[in-house]
This record gives sequence, C-alpha cells and structure tokens, in this order.
Amino acid sequence: MTTLPFSRRGLLAAASALGVGLALRPALAAAADLNFDELYGSFSPLGLEFSDKVKDLTGEKVSIRGFMAPPLKAEAQFFVLSEIPMALCPFCSSDADWPENIVVVYLDRKQTFVQPNQMIEVTGRLDRGSWVDPETGFVSQLRLRDARYKTI
Repeated sequence: MTTLPFSRRGLLAAASALGVGLALRPALAAAADLNFDELYGSFSPLGLEFSDKVKDLTGEKVSIRGFMAPPLKAEAQFFVLSEIPMALCPFCSSDADWPENIVVVYLDRKQTFVQPNQMIEVTGRLDRGSWVDPETGFVSQLRLRDARYKTI
C-alpha cells in the first residue's frame, strides 16, 4: 500500500489557509487608475457633470497622478491635487467656480508636503458631490479620503 506524503490534517490546514488568503484578496486589490481627463463627462448650464467612470468608482480605491498645490498651513492633513503645477491654493472658489482639474486629498496620516512642481501619485477612496469641510469652510466637488501619496 502506498502512502501519500501529507496527512489529512495537513490537507485541511492548507485548504483553510487558502480560504483565508482568498478572503483577504479584495483588501489587497489594486486601485483603479483615474486621470484628470476622466473626471467630468460634460458641462451643462448647471455646471460640471461627473463622468460615468467617476460615478462607477465613487467609494472605491483609486490612484491619480498630479501636482500638490501649496498647502494653506504646514500641519494640514489635506491638500489639493492639480493637473498642472500651481503657485496658489485654488480653494478660494465656490461650487460654481470649481476648477475641473483639481481634487481635494484628505490624508490618512500626516505626510511631509512636496514642492509644487514634483509629480506625485495619490491613492485613496473616491468621494464625489458638493461638500463643505466643517473645519475650514472650503467647498469641494471631488475628494480622495484616507489617502496616501508618493513621489514619482
């Protein structure tokens, strides 16, 4: 009679470990790529309208590349990501004046800010719709929450 090199207990442990690995897989899933050209689908008399891609990815983990606008204060845990380098913070706008090439980034932890001409990649959970920050009073249309960034 031939014996197998593994026991039934070993097989059950391996199967159990495989199940745990598969259960954790969504948490490790890569973020969807998003770029500034994909944020809005159209412009109407009512203003900018979000693209179908933004609508589909709302609440999901996304990555987008751009430039950090100069923060208002050094200890802030948020900043504005822009398509092009900016010399000033663009927050001095209302909903109606909201530029189509910026996204507000709320960090999951404090990070050192970078120079405005340094390209970065930001990953976070996409949030859309008009929102007023209760601490600053700033209005935003698109945000990344629980975000982190890295220089490129």
